Amino acid sequence: MKKYIILIAIAIAAVRTSAQQELMISQYMFNSMVLNPAYAGTHDYWSTSILHRSQWVKFDNAPRTQFLSADGQILAGKAGLGFNVSNDALGVTNVLDINANGATHVNLGKGKLSFGLRLGVSRYSAQLTDAIIKDVEDPVYANNINGTMIPRVGAGLYYYQNNFFAGLAIPSLLSVDDKITYTTTGVNSFYQNHIYVNTGMVFTPLPELAIKPSVLVKVQGSQVNVDLNCNALFMNKFWFGAGYRTGDALVTMLEWNINPQLRIGYAFDYTLSSISQYSNNSHEVMLGYDLGKAALVKARSPRYF
Repeated sequence: MKKYIILIAIAIAAVRTSAQQELMISQYMFNSMVLNPAYAGTHDYWSTSILHRSQWVKFDNAPRTQFLSADGQILAGKAGLGFNVSNDALGVTNVLDINANGATHVNLGKGKLSFGLRLGVSRYSAQLTDAIIKDVEDPVYANNINGTMIPRVGAGLYYYQNNFFAGLAIPSLLSVDDKITYTTTGVNSFYQNHIYVNTGMVFTPLPELAIKPSVLVKVQGSQVNVDLNCNALFMNKFWFGAGYRTGDALVTMLEWNINPQLRIGYAFDYTLSSISQYSNNSHEVMLGYDLGKAALVKARSPRYF
């Protein structure tokens, strides 16, 4: 009963608020380490994935994202270790993130609770002199930012069972970013805390069908953005899904489990915001491969999260 209460409560809170998009990846529900370091090692095999996203195609200097990750169990399943590298380009800016994720797992009820920590560094670059601005004397745009290195720390909690999960994460709990932001007030803070709260469950009305609704709430200060998703798995091979990102986009997703170890996914975003006047399409492709004998067991007992 608690699972239903959590899911319904988050959904009700979600539909009452809206904000701009914060997360730039649509297929995060197939690899929650994108959001939460506590996800590392929650399955008993090593999992790898690579993803590319082109947002607002045909729009000049549109966002482009690449993401690479790997995670698995260590210490006989008592802990997890994960690594992820991402590259984000938007306009004149570029951010390269390199992160190590560690998590410890403890039994709790019918599931496990994971505590995760993320230690990483971001390389921030901005070709500010290439920007087209009205005030050519503005000191903010006087010099480029070339490869500023920013240490960052994140943390998260993740509870999971065979057919239910819930997570809470702050991916940038602490960052040393005073060299990025120029202000006259002496308060230099570029990275702002984001809080991610997500949950989901799986229903199996038929032996060859599993339905997975999920909710992600993203909080930045007073702004709240919400993703509502529902994915269906047919014959343990084909995922079909749809999602709604408040005030931003409708999303369709496909994933094909080619075999118990290899999978490929695709997501298409139809933009709903005012940017749709210039481009209403975003595309995302993902390739994943799982390592180890335990990965082969998924053919008989699939992992949904």
